[in-house]
Amino acid sequence: MELRHLRYFVGAGEEQHFGRAADRLHVAQPALSRQMQDLEAELGFPLFDRLPRGVRLNAAGKLFLSDARRILRDVDDAKRRAERVAQGKTGTLRVGIATAVSWHGMVARWFGQFRREQPDAELELHHLLSVQQIEALTAGRLDAGFAASLLPMHKDLAHWRIADDRMVLAVPRGHPLTKRKGVRLRDLRDLPFIWFPRWVNPVFFDQLMQECSRGGLRAPRVVQEAPDRDTHLGLVQCRIGVSWQNETVRWHCPRGVALVPVVDMNVRLPFDLIWRKDNTLPLLQKFVAQVTSAKPQ
Repeated sequence: MELRHLRYFVGAGEEQHFGRAADRLHVAQPALSRQMQDLEAELGFPLFDRLPRGVRLNAAGKLFLSDARRILRDVDDAKRRAERVAQGKTGTLRVGIATAVSWHGMVARWFGQFRREQPDAELELHHLLSVQQIEALTAGRLDAGFAASLLPMHKDLAHWRIADDRMVLAVPRGHPLTKRKGVRLRDLRDLPFIWFPRWVNPVFFDQLMQECSRGGLRAPRVVQEAPDRDTHLGLVQCRIGVSWQNETVRWHCPRGVALVPVVDMNVRLPFDLIWRKDNTLPLLQKFVAQVTSAKPQ
Protein backbone atom coordinates (compact mmCIF):
# COMPACT_ATOMS: atom_id res chain seq x y z
CA MET A 1 0.00 0.00 0.00
CA GLU A 2 1.33 3.42 -0.99
CA LEU A 3 0.29 6.94 -0.05
CA ARG A 4 -1.24 7.47 -3.47
CA HIS A 5 -3.66 4.64 -2.77
CA LEU A 6 -4.86 6.48 0.32
CA ARG A 7 -5.11 9.83 -1.48
CA TYR A 8 -7.07 8.28 -4.35
CA PHE A 9 -9.30 6.44 -1.89
CA VAL A 10 -10.06 9.60 0.11
CA GLY A 11 -11.03 11.41 -3.11
CA ALA A 12 -13.23 8.55 -4.26
CA GLY A 13 -14.76 8.09 -0.83
CA GLU A 14 -15.61 11.77 -0.46
CA GLU A 15 -17.02 12.08 -3.98
CA GLN A 16 -18.79 8.68 -3.94
CA HIS A 17 -18.14 8.65 -7.68
CA PHE A 18 -15.00 7.50 -9.51
CA GLY A 19 -15.48 9.94 -12.42
CA ARG A 20 -15.75 13.04 -10.22
CA ALA A 21 -12.91 11.80 -8.03
CA ALA A 22 -10.70 11.30 -11.11
CA ASP A 23 -11.38 14.87 -12.25
CA ARG A 24 -10.63 16.18 -8.76
CA LEU A 25 -7.36 14.21 -8.55
CA HIS A 26 -6.34 14.97 -12.16
CA VAL A 27 -6.03 11.31 -13.15
CA ALA A 28 -7.81 9.17 -15.71
CA GLN A 29 -10.87 7.35 -14.41
CA PRO A 30 -9.66 3.87 -15.48
CA ALA A 31 -6.41 4.44 -13.57
CA LEU A 32 -8.34 5.48 -10.47
CA SER A 33 -10.60 2.43 -10.73
CA ARG A 34 -7.57 0.14 -10.97
CA GLN A 35 -5.96 1.76 -7.93
CA MET A 36 -9.14 1.16 -5.90
CA GLN A 37 -9.30 -2.45 -7.05
CA ASP A 38 -5.65 -2.94 -6.09
CA LEU A 39 -6.27 -1.39 -2.66
CA GLU A 40 -9.26 -3.62 -1.98
CA ALA A 41 -7.34 -6.67 -3.16
CA GLU A 42 -4.47 -5.85 -0.80
CA LEU A 43 -6.82 -5.31 2.12
CA GLY A 44 -8.77 -8.46 1.36
CA PHE A 45 -12.22 -6.86 1.54
CA PRO A 46 -14.29 -4.31 -0.44
CA LEU A 47 -14.54 -0.68 0.57
CA PHE A 48 -17.28 0.33 -1.87
CA ASP A 49 -20.66 -0.95 -2.91
CA ARG A 50 -20.78 -0.69 -6.68
CA LEU A 51 -24.03 0.93 -7.87
CA PRO A 52 -25.50 1.39 -11.35
CA ARG A 53 -24.53 5.06 -11.13
CA GLY A 54 -21.46 5.51 -9.01
CA VAL A 55 -20.23 3.87 -5.82
CA ARG A 56 -21.07 4.03 -2.14
CA LEU A 57 -18.81 3.46 0.85
CA ASN A 58 -19.74 0.39 2.84
CA ALA A 59 -19.27 0.17 6.63
CA ALA A 60 -15.63 -0.87 6.32
CA GLY A 61 -15.01 1.89 3.78
CA LYS A 62 -16.44 4.58 6.08
CA LEU A 63 -14.11 3.52 8.90
CA PHE A 64 -11.15 3.26 6.53
CA LEU A 65 -11.89 6.75 5.16
CA SER A 66 -11.64 8.25 8.64
CA ASP A 67 -8.32 6.53 9.28
CA ALA A 68 -6.97 7.37 5.81
CA ARG A 69 -7.70 11.06 6.36
CA ARG A 70 -5.86 10.95 9.69
CA ILE A 71 -2.87 9.15 8.17
CA LEU A 72 -2.60 11.69 5.34
CA ARG A 73 -2.84 14.58 7.83
CA ASP A 74 -0.06 12.99 9.91
CA VAL A 75 2.11 12.55 6.81
CA ASP A 76 1.56 16.18 5.75
CA ASP A 77 2.34 17.40 9.26
CA ALA A 78 5.49 15.27 9.37
CA LYS A 79 6.58 16.69 6.03
CA ARG A 80 6.05 20.27 7.23
CA ARG A 81 7.98 19.64 10.45
CA ALA A 82 10.85 17.98 8.58
CA GLU A 83 10.87 20.79 6.02
CA ARG A 84 11.25 23.39 8.78
CA VAL A 85 14.20 21.45 10.20
CA ALA A 86 15.75 21.15 6.72
CA GLN A 87 15.36 24.92 6.26
CA GLY A 88 16.92 25.66 9.65
CA LYS A 89 13.70 27.14 11.05
CA THR A 90 13.31 24.70 13.93
CA GLY A 91 15.20 21.96 15.74
CA THR A 92 17.87 22.06 18.45
CA LEU A 93 21.35 23.57 18.29
CA ARG A 94 23.65 22.23 21.04
CA VAL A 95 26.45 24.66 21.86
CA GLY A 96 29.24 24.26 24.38
CA ILE A 97 30.71 27.32 26.03
CA ALA A 98 33.78 27.71 28.19
CA THR A 99 33.27 29.86 31.29
CA ALA A 100 36.16 32.07 30.26
CA VAL A 101 34.43 33.09 27.02
CA SER A 102 30.88 33.34 28.35
CA TRP A 103 31.37 37.00 29.35
CA HIS A 104 32.37 38.14 25.89
CA GLY A 105 29.58 40.48 24.83
CA MET A 106 29.71 39.37 21.22
CA VAL A 107 28.89 35.77 22.22
CA ALA A 108 25.75 36.92 24.03
CA ARG A 109 24.82 39.06 21.01
CA TRP A 110 25.22 36.08 18.67
CA PHE A 111 22.92 34.03 20.87
CA GLY A 112 20.40 36.88 20.90
CA GLN A 113 20.51 37.23 17.12
CA PHE A 114 20.07 33.47 16.71
CA ARG A 115 16.97 33.50 18.93
CA ARG A 116 15.46 36.43 17.02
CA GLU A 117 16.05 34.92 13.60
CA GLN A 118 15.09 31.34 14.55
CA PRO A 119 12.35 31.87 17.19
CA ASP A 120 11.07 28.30 16.89
CA ALA A 121 14.50 26.69 17.32
CA GLU A 122 15.90 25.55 20.66
CA LEU A 123 19.33 26.77 21.75
CA GLU A 124 20.80 24.26 24.20
CA LEU A 125 23.86 25.59 26.06
CA HIS A 126 26.40 23.46 27.93
CA HIS A 127 29.10 24.96 30.16
CA LEU A 128 32.14 22.75 29.58
CA LEU A 129 35.91 23.01 29.74
CA SER A 130 37.41 23.48 26.29
CA VAL A 131 38.98 20.01 26.28
CA GLN A 132 35.59 18.52 27.17
CA GLN A 133 33.98 20.38 24.28
CA ILE A 134 36.44 18.86 21.83
CA GLU A 135 35.55 15.37 23.03
CA ALA A 136 31.79 16.12 22.92
CA LEU A 137 32.02 17.54 19.40
CA THR A 138 33.95 14.61 17.99
CA ALA A 139 31.49 12.21 19.67
CA GLY A 140 28.48 14.06 18.23
CA ARG A 141 27.04 15.28 21.54
CA LEU A 142 27.55 18.94 20.63
CA ASP A 143 27.04 20.81 17.36
CA ALA A 144 29.37 23.72 18.12
CA GLY A 145 31.48 25.11 20.91
CA PHE A 146 33.07 28.35 22.09
CA ALA A 147 36.38 27.14 23.46
CA ALA A 148 39.90 28.23 24.24
CA SER A 149 42.03 27.21 21.30
CA LEU A 150 43.59 23.76 21.63
CA LEU A 151 46.09 23.78 18.80
CA PRO A 152 46.79 21.70 16.85
CA MET A 153 43.08 21.49 16.08
CA HIS A 154 41.47 18.05 15.73
CA LYS A 155 41.44 16.99 12.07
CA ASP A 156 37.64 16.57 12.02
CA LEU A 157 36.96 20.07 13.35
CA ALA A 158 36.67 23.46 11.70
CA HIS A 159 37.26 26.63 13.70
CA TRP A 160 36.91 30.42 13.55
CA ARG A 161 38.86 32.80 15.79
CA ILE A 162 36.58 35.10 17.76
CA ALA A 163 38.92 36.65 20.34
CA ASP A 164 42.47 36.87 21.67
CA ASP A 165 42.39 37.87 25.33
CA ARG A 166 45.40 39.28 27.11
CA MET A 167 46.25 37.76 30.48
CA VAL A 168 46.10 39.63 33.78
CA LEU A 169 47.05 38.57 37.31
CA ALA A 170 44.21 38.03 39.80
CA VAL A 171 45.36 38.87 43.34
CA PRO A 172 43.57 39.32 46.68
CA ARG A 173 42.25 42.85 47.10
CA GLY A 174 44.73 44.97 49.04
CA HIS A 175 47.70 42.90 47.83
CA PRO A 176 50.96 44.96 47.61
CA LEU A 177 51.06 44.43 43.82
CA THR A 178 47.91 46.56 43.44
CA LYS A 179 49.90 49.57 44.63
CA ARG A 180 52.79 49.09 42.21
CA LYS A 181 53.13 50.41 38.70
CA GLY A 182 54.82 48.51 35.90
CA VAL A 183 54.62 45.03 37.49
CA ARG A 184 56.84 42.56 35.61
CA LEU A 185 57.09 38.79 35.56
CA ARG A 186 60.29 38.75 37.59
CA ASP A 187 58.41 40.53 40.40
CA LEU A 188 56.22 37.43 40.87
CA ARG A 189 58.98 34.94 41.73
CA ASP A 190 58.09 34.55 45.40
CA LEU A 191 54.31 34.51 45.04
CA PRO A 192 52.13 31.38 45.56
CA PHE A 193 50.26 30.53 42.35
CA ILE A 194 47.02 28.75 41.60
CA TRP A 195 47.55 27.05 38.22
CA PHE A 196 45.48 24.91 35.91
CA PRO A 197 46.45 21.26 35.21
CA ARG A 198 48.29 20.77 31.93
CA TRP A 199 45.58 18.43 30.55
CA VAL A 200 43.11 21.32 30.50
CA ASN A 201 45.01 22.98 27.63
CA PRO A 202 48.51 21.56 27.00
CA VAL A 203 49.45 24.09 24.31
CA PHE A 204 48.47 27.13 26.34
CA PHE A 205 50.00 25.65 29.50
CA ASP A 206 53.36 25.30 27.75
CA GLN A 207 53.15 28.77 26.20
CA LEU A 208 52.37 30.32 29.57
CA MET A 209 55.25 28.53 31.28
CA GLN A 210 57.67 29.55 28.51
CA GLU A 211 56.57 33.18 28.71
CA CYS A 212 56.99 33.22 32.49
CA SER A 213 60.46 31.70 32.18
CA ARG A 214 61.45 34.24 29.52
CA GLY A 215 60.45 37.09 31.83
CA GLY A 216 62.37 35.80 34.83
CA LEU A 217 59.63 33.71 36.50
CA ARG A 218 61.36 30.42 35.76
CA ALA A 219 59.62 28.17 38.26
CA PRO A 220 56.28 29.55 39.45
CA ARG A 221 55.52 28.36 42.99
CA VAL A 222 52.30 26.47 42.35
CA VAL A 223 50.49 25.77 45.63
CA GLN A 224 47.19 24.57 44.16
CA GLU A 225 45.87 23.31 40.82
CA ALA A 226 42.25 23.78 39.68
CA PRO A 227 40.78 23.29 36.21
CA ASP A 228 38.20 26.08 36.11
CA ARG A 229 38.23 29.84 36.44
CA ASP A 230 35.62 30.18 39.17
CA THR A 231 37.57 27.90 41.51
CA HIS A 232 40.70 29.96 40.81
CA LEU A 233 38.93 33.19 41.71
CA GLY A 234 37.50 31.70 44.88
CA LEU A 235 40.94 30.54 45.99
CA VAL A 236 42.43 33.95 45.19
CA GLN A 237 39.71 35.64 47.25
CA CYS A 238 40.60 33.31 50.15
CA ARG A 239 44.24 34.44 49.78
CA ILE A 240 45.52 30.98 48.87
CA GLY A 241 47.50 32.45 45.99
CA VAL A 242 47.41 34.47 42.78
CA SER A 243 46.20 33.31 39.38
CA TRP A 244 46.48 34.14 35.68
CA GLN A 245 43.11 35.06 34.18
CA ASN A 246 41.94 36.33 30.83
CA GLU A 247 40.95 40.00 30.82
CA THR A 248 37.18 39.52 30.50
CA VAL A 249 37.11 38.18 34.07
CA ARG A 250 36.76 41.84 35.07
CA TRP A 251 33.06 41.66 34.24
CA HIS A 252 32.32 39.30 37.14
CA CYS A 253 35.34 39.50 39.38
CA PRO A 254 34.55 38.85 43.08
CA ARG A 255 34.80 41.87 45.37
CA GLY A 256 37.77 40.38 47.18
CA VAL A 257 39.83 40.04 43.98
CA ALA A 258 41.78 42.70 42.09
CA LEU A 259 43.26 42.42 38.59
CA VAL A 260 46.82 43.54 37.99
CA PRO A 261 48.29 43.98 34.49
CA VAL A 262 51.80 42.56 34.01
CA VAL A 263 53.63 44.60 31.41
CA ASP A 264 55.79 41.82 29.94
CA MET A 265 53.11 39.08 29.87
CA ASN A 266 52.61 38.85 26.12
CA VAL A 267 50.79 35.51 25.82
CA ARG A 268 47.18 35.83 24.80
CA LEU A 269 44.42 33.28 25.27
CA PRO A 270 42.70 32.64 21.92
CA PHE A 271 39.04 31.62 21.67
CA ASP A 272 37.44 29.90 18.70
CA LEU A 273 34.05 28.80 17.52
CA ILE A 274 34.55 25.11 16.68
CA TRP A 275 32.35 22.60 14.91
CA ARG A 276 32.58 19.28 13.05
CA LYS A 277 33.35 19.68 9.36
CA ASP A 278 30.84 16.97 8.43
CA ASN A 279 27.94 18.31 10.50
CA THR A 280 25.29 19.37 7.96
CA LEU A 281 22.64 20.48 10.47
CA PRO A 282 20.99 23.54 8.85
CA LEU A 283 20.76 25.37 12.18
CA LEU A 284 24.50 24.92 12.63
CA GLN A 285 25.22 26.21 9.13
CA LYS A 286 23.14 29.32 9.86
CA PHE A 287 24.88 29.91 13.18
CA VAL A 288 28.37 29.49 11.70
CA ALA A 289 27.50 31.89 8.88
CA GLN A 290 26.21 34.40 11.44
CA VAL A 291 29.40 34.24 13.51
CA THR A 292 31.89 34.21 10.64
CA SER A 293 30.21 37.16 8.93
CA ALA A 294 30.27 39.34 12.06
CA LYS A 295 32.49 42.42 12.07
CA PRO A 296 35.54 42.17 14.35
CA GLN A 297 35.01 43.75 17.78
